[in-house]
Amino acid sequence: MIDRRHILTLTALGLMAAPLSAMAQSTDKAASFVKSTGDKLVAVVNGPGSISSKRAAMTQIINADVDVDGIGRFCLGRYWKLASPEQQKQYLTLFHEVLVTNITAKLGEYQGVKFTLGRSKPQDEEAVVSTTVERPNNAPTAVDWIIANPSADPKIIDVVAEGTSLRLTQRQDYGSYLTHNNNNIDALIAAMKNQISQSG
Repeated sequence: MIDRRHILTLTALGLMAAPLSAMAQSTDKAASFVKSTGDKLVAVVNGPGSISSKRAAMTQIINADVDVDGIGRFCLGRYWKLASPEQQKQYLTLFHEVLVTNITAKLGEYQGVKFTLGRSKPQDEEAVVSTTVERPNNAPTAVDWIIANPSADPKIIDVVAEGTSLRLTQRQDYGSYLTHNNNNIDALIAAMKNQISQSG
């Protein structure tokens, strides 16, 4: 006969099982999403075609799988609310181009890249998917992909390479630039345009 303590224990285990199962499904979906995105990126990097055609393909992948607007707002930090609607619009348009430029600028160096999926884990309401990226003549790089809405509409919101958050680094760079330029958002916008033109 099951006594009251056993009933309470079984009830508690039952209550725990549901969220744990949901978390497992969530991280599984995040891992599948990252693998799919990684495979697409690797196919573009290692595949044939000109830099311009690869850039176009990379742009499609980034726009589909990365929360570019969300990352852009995060990188601008407190200055986002200080910017006018027109400045916000210009900034986000340029941020899309900067992100693609940063990724495609060194495509030639990444020929022969390999992408290996590691473990996944929940982190608050997000998921962290660990991977290893290998390039010829380079040591393997540990890369964590931070995924928002992993169980519903997964999007990449950060990439942490060897412990360094790319969006935090970009936010610090923008913050430092604005601090040294009288918090002038138009100056940042001009600098972003210059960065894109020099990389083109």
